Amino acid sequence: MRSSLIDIFDDNKTAIIAEWINSVKTQISAMYANRPEDEITATVTEAYESFICALFNNDFSHINRFIEKITRMRLTAGFPLSDVQMAFEFFRSISIPLLVKKTTGDDMEDAIISINHCLTHTVHRFSDLFQSMQQEKILKQNQLLEEQVRIRTAELKESEQRYKILVEEINDGFFVIHDEVLVFVNSATGLMHGYQPSQMIGQKFYNFVEPRHHKKVLAAYYRNLATNDPLPMLEYLRITRNGECYPTEVFSKATEWDGRLSVIGICRDITARVQLEQKIRESERMADIGRMTTSLSHEIRNPLSAVQMNLQILKKNPLLQGNDQKRVDISVREVKRLEKILQELLDFAKPIRLNVKEESLNELLLSSIELLEMKIESENIVLKTDLDPNIPLMHIDGQLLVQAVLNLLLNAVEASTAGRKILLRSQYDKEIGEMVEIVVSDDGQGIPEDVISEIYKPFFTTKARGTGLGLNNVKRIAEAHRGRVEVQNVHPHGACFTIQIPVQ
Repeated sequence: MRSSLIDIFDDNKTAIIAEWINSVKTQISAMYANRPEDEITATVTEAYESFICALFNNDFSHINRFIEKITRMRLTAGFPLSDVQMAFEFFRSISIPLLVKKTTGDDMEDAIISINHCLTHTVHRFSDLFQSMQQEKILKQNQLLEEQVRIRTAELKESEQRYKILVEEINDGFFVIHDEVLVFVNSATGLMHGYQPSQMIGQKFYNFVEPRHHKKVLAAYYRNLATNDPLPMLEYLRITRNGECYPTEVFSKATEWDGRLSVIGICRDITARVQLEQKIRESERMADIGRMTTSLSHEIRNPLSAVQMNLQILKKNPLLQGNDQKRVDISVREVKRLEKILQELLDFAKPIRLNVKEESLNELLLSSIELLEMKIESENIVLKTDLDPNIPLMHIDGQLLVQAVLNLLLNAVEASTAGRKILLRSQYDKEIGEMVEIVVSDDGQGIPEDVISEIYKPFFTTKARGTGLGLNNVKRIAEAHRGRVEVQNVHPHGACFTIQIPVQ
């Protein structure tokens, strides 16, 4: 059997390799289709010869070396695990039908078992090595993220210290209260509240305090009157003349003023300090998320890859028909959805790095539409475009911007019902400082006002199925381009998202 089997593969080597190359180029993904022809030819030929050594000489050293080589190549190029697994599987799908024609009985059974054993070894070893290298890559990315967080935290703390020194060198607000009435305020106090000092004198002091903080500020005032010792620093929200509220800290003490027992105090605006503290907490939270994501990828991706591989093998079983085939298809689809969710978490955990080159923004927007064309048609939704032809070539990361626009278009599709319209518009507006706008609007239900300020927060979502990272990713991509993203509800219904990025 062994010699006849060798003859079969020798006689059909050229045909097998040619069909394998064609399958890799046409049946997997655009990433394979775009690889150079000579690279695909070389890797397929090397894989074939390595498989032959394993099949007929029981020598797996060649295939093991090839697995390590192809793993590094495909991981560096950003290939999904499933794509490379499928490329290996073509050897099985091409060679087994050939053996069925050329062999019979025990010879055919032994040959198929040998091929399955070889492919099982290859896919398992490749999957383990791919996951190991991916894990190492993620760990390095997280280490880089942690270092950036550490540096940023140090910068924020240094900035906070400078702010405190600056506050100590300027005039703080000073006030005097008698019988709950302001009897003296300095210019700094008036400036903090948006009034002239004379406009505040004679007013109840709590009229300049946010109503929710009235109780604790009044309690502190009367504790002052009951003791001669200064009270600890108190934080509250002050109200300015235009109705805005800002965080404020106050130091106060009871003393005699103009022959009467009064409370004197110094107030300071601490808005900048509070914002710095929030940024520090956010930096620390991002580091925690990065570590958590690393752990999740290790715990989830390995079993997920095994499930996917076995489903792919099971799907090729000719005895699987009807509802059983549908159940396998559903399982494969759900595994891919889980992989997409996991990839979103990994993308969120690592910082955005721009790969900038000169590109046409309108062409990128049109390519975004092409990617969603089938989905838009299946949902019976009308997509209109209004692209400004005057937009110059821009130095941007086209892949990331397409990703951001796709997120907004998918959200618009999900928010729309059959027959509704979606608008994709671009505009070059010199009046807003050499900025280009990308607008995606729909006429769906709009965004509830009570959550519109929350939609960019990581993991916030109103959908039953979703990670809540899509709009956060849009915001990060816009800011990486030194731009911003805005949203507003439009009359009579619908939502409008606008990405603004500078031309330069």
